[in-house]
Amino acid sequence: MAVLLLAEINGGELSADQTGKAVTAAKSLGDVTVLCASAGCADAAAAAAKLDGVAAVLCADDAAYGNGLAEPIADLIVSLAGDFDHIVAPATSNGKNILPRVAALLDVMVISDVTGIVSADTFERPIYAGNAVQTVQSADAKKVISIRTSGFDAAAETGSASVTSVDAAGDPGLSSWVEDKVQASDRPELTSAKVIVSGGRGVGSEENFAIIEQLADKLGAAVGASRAAVDSGFAPNDWQVGQTGKVVAPELYIAIGISGAIQHLAGMKDSKVIVAINKDEEAPIFQVADYGLVADLFDAVPALNDALG
Repeated sequence: MAVLLLAEINGGELSADQTGKAVTAAKSLGDVTVLCASAGCADAAAAAAKLDGVAAVLCADDAAYGNGLAEPIADLIVSLAGDFDHIVAPATSNGKNILPRVAALLDVMVISDVTGIVSADTFERPIYAGNAVQTVQSADAKKVISIRTSGFDAAAETGSASVTSVDAAGDPGLSSWVEDKVQASDRPELTSAKVIVSGGRGVGSEENFAIIEQLADKLGAAVGASRAAVDSGFAPNDWQVGQTGKVVAPELYIAIGISGAIQHLAGMKDSKVIVAINKDEEAPIFQVADYGLVADLFDAVPALNDALG
């Protein structure tokens, strides 16, 4: 079996975390070839070649791929698909944008958010906000799969795969890039952070979120938020953790003022250690927490910040 894995590339740089975790999942399916599609992808391709489990790297260096537009990248993948049985990508916003188009062009189904590889044609994926696991078997000649990377460890950087340049497939001109608006931050990226401090509706206001950010900065953590906090305007959309936000699995997840609705739990319950601070002792978050503190967050979090110095 041969696997073509679309690398996650942001700003010309390889996301070794997302791509490495997808490699760990994909290598159980067969020989993994990583496709780096970007403008100036040489550095990303060289980084991908170091991932353990990668047999080869393809570098498609073209301006059409520079901003991650789904249509030209989907056409490129389809042009290469003949040599591969599985087409895989991390279940990021890029992967979820590109793979459905690939599946449609190949006239096959897309199997999304895979968390377990049972065999070459059978996969596990969560449904009902993570409350059940569905086993899916596909009879398609080519399997198009997005990997929910939170359940896999990143591949070590001990490989030495060959890198080959491939020609662009051409730009269909169905979309055009206008601009990116990205918030600059010194904090870790949410989906790859080892520690996350999240605030919920209980924080009360955007101004009060400063104590969440202060704690995160002292721990070198990323800042997250529940959908209720985002919908209330306390935090920006890109901080949202949950079924309709980002799925994370850090080593430590601190949930502050978060009740623990199933939609939020679906995005963070795979965290290795969960700490919850909530004044409601009946809050569902305590059912998944490894450590729980029943306290007013406006007393507990400043005290914790003071203790951290």
